[in-house]
Amino acid sequence: MTEATELASAAGGRDPRAGLRAVAALRKLLEQLESVQVRNARNQGWSWQEVANELGVSRQAVHKKHGRA
Repeated sequence: MTEATELASAAGGRDPRAGLRAVAALRKLLEQLESVQVRNARNQGWSWQEVANELGVSRQAVHKKHGRA
């Protein structure tokens, strides 16, 4: 199993301590993956609006969060 799969399994389990820790770890992993993909899109010439559309957020929100990418 991959780390993400293990975390998802733990997040859906009955132990709240393990579940909450898994949720926090998944949140951190998701933020890292988002940053990688935003940087990838920008390096390929995508506009902030295109990135925002795919993430389902406003252009301003994605630029504020990833503007240094």
